[in-house]
Amino acid sequence: MSRRIPAGERELLQRRLASQWLTPAGGEQSGGDQSGGERDRAARVAAVTRRMLATQAQDFGQGVWALGVRAPGSTRRDVTTALDDGSVVRSWPMRGTLHFIDPDDLRGFLSLTARRTVTGAAARHRGLGIDEQTVARARDVATGLLRGGGRASREQFTAALESAGLEPTGQRGMHLIWLLAHEGLICWGPMAEGGTQQALVLLDEWAPATRDRSPDEAHDELLLRYVRGHGPTTLKDFCHWSKLLVSDSSAALARIRDRLEEVELGGASYLVEAGDIEARAREAGTAPPQLALPGFDEFLLGYRSRQPALAAEFSARVVPGENGMFFPMLVSRGAIVGTWKRSITAKAVTVTTDPFEPLTAAEQKGFERALRRYAAFLELPLTGRGGR
Repeated sequence: MSRRIPAGERELLQRRLASQWLTPAGGEQSGGDQSGGERDRAARVAAVTRRMLATQAQDFGQGVWALGVRAPGSTRRDVTTALDDGSVVRSWPMRGTLHFIDPDDLRGFLSLTARRTVTGAAARHRGLGIDEQTVARARDVATGLLRGGGRASREQFTAALESAGLEPTGQRGMHLIWLLAHEGLICWGPMAEGGTQQALVLLDEWAPATRDRSPDEAHDELLLRYVRGHGPTTLKDFCHWSKLLVSDSSAALARIRDRLEEVELGGASYLVEAGDIEARAREAGTAPPQLALPGFDEFLLGYRSRQPALAAEFSARVVPGENGMFFPMLVSRGAIVGTWKRSITAKAVTVTTDPFEPLTAAEQKGFERALRRYAAFLELPLTGRGGR
């Protein structure tokens, strides 16, 4: 590619790739590549989930690949195994957006974010005729339906709401699920029968809490682990990502300051975990391979600014119309250099690439390897690799 990134920004990107377990050095920490059985591979998926803290999953297929690309040798079945054993759940920990997340981390986030998130949606809920009495009745429906190991698809849950006299149409059913999830009552857990969607379960019954944290303790830990899994980064990045208040996050930073250090890159100061500077510098010295990342990936969305990963002139190619939809991304040496699309059938996956500029021969080979890895994750043959 003809684009040149200054050395400091290039190191920033490479160190972020390593922190996010997207380099060989980072990926080894999730448990290696193809060794171990299905349970071992599912455990690596769970380890990736904890490392990333929260991985966007409103698009289920892209969220699954966001975990898989960070767990070398894993397959989609390994992700569903982690969902089926309760080590990973899917819910709305922050920003009113679905994420894959560790159950205890979900509880930590909800203790800090749920009240403000729900308050922010109050006008919408009033417009739908959802009041406290409606939520209380929906809570009773959920508890009665799911208690004792019960599971329900979205359709089954909304049918139960309707049977209880709660009209689920006009998005009311989905908003009631959303509200009960923000209470920490329910979450999306195991795969439902047929394997095409997840089932709703009672969070505390499906994945019982393993520890208690005060709100301050939760805030401190979430900030520290965000820096660990996204650094080098800044407090503003964390607040933008989590939507937690700057004042509260600044107080958390003061409490854990001795566990963090600052590093200068490209003329700016960033936070890293204490003792991490030399290790990350070594990892950054190993140029990562070309990557085929999903849309909504943390490598782009995990920070306040999309630059320097995505050049401003190419932003519309990844986020057309700035409409909130993000195309899957081709990443070379930390820079987003194109997008890709996939067509999946029961028998094969076909991929079309759209580089922003002509790729070098080495990049073309690197992306071919990356796309074969994606096909292997789906356990399907890759039947074609078109390009424009």
